[in-house]
Amino acid sequence: MTETAVTYELQDRVAVVTIDDGKANAISHDIAAAVHDALGRAREEAGAVVLAGRPGRFSAGFDLTTMTSSNEAARHLLTAGAELGLEIFEFPKPVVIACTGHALAMGAILLFCSDIRIGAEGSFKIGLNEVAIGMPVPRFAVELGRDRLTRAAFTRAINHATVYAPESAVAAGFLDRVVPADELLPAAVAEAAELAGRLHPEGFATTRINCRGDLAAKLRHDLAADVATFTVDLPAT
Repeated sequence: MTETAVTYELQDRVAVVTIDDGKANAISHDIAAAVHDALGRAREEAGAVVLAGRPGRFSAGFDLTTMTSSNEAARHLLTAGAELGLEIFEFPKPVVIACTGHALAMGAILLFCSDIRIGAEGSFKIGLNEVAIGMPVPRFAVELGRDRLTRAAFTRAINHATVYAPESAVAAGFLDRVVPADELLPAAVAEAAELAGRLHPEGFATTRINCRGDLAAKLRHDLAADVATFTVDLPAT
């Protein structure tokens, strides 16, 4: 990853954090750490956050080179991704995701963690494809998805690895709405600015804890045991 794979721009009161590695925007240790650092900066100077991907690709999920190198490496990266997701889930300020394209596996899990999810129109794939590629969906992702996915979509989305186009991803619960691709970032920034201007910061932060704190604490408590059960279908050596 280059130093500019994750960028930060403050637009008035909105911190725009963009992931663009020039490729699949796969979540690596470096990208997870860089997004964490950007969120830390946003805590100090922003009223809300927009997390965006590169055009056509929000995130393809975890870095498969790492995930298929060994179960130990996969579990280490899975832990880093879970911690990032939980940081967004508990973030004390509104987080809007601009889903700029494909969002698979960890990319789709991040959609569960934010407040508002706006997607780009296009021939994009959104969903949890782990079971189709030889990986289980970890329990933390299942629990995060339970409140965001519709009841009708829950089993198909998680256990059956169903992948959705943006419009059907709205019906399933991965996204809140879809807009033309060239309108996506302005729409996400406007949504975040509206929330930052309308909501009282302390009231929001306390209510965030009231809404999500218990689940986040449970998921963190269970994370080591959850990750310990994660195995991948490693290539033959």
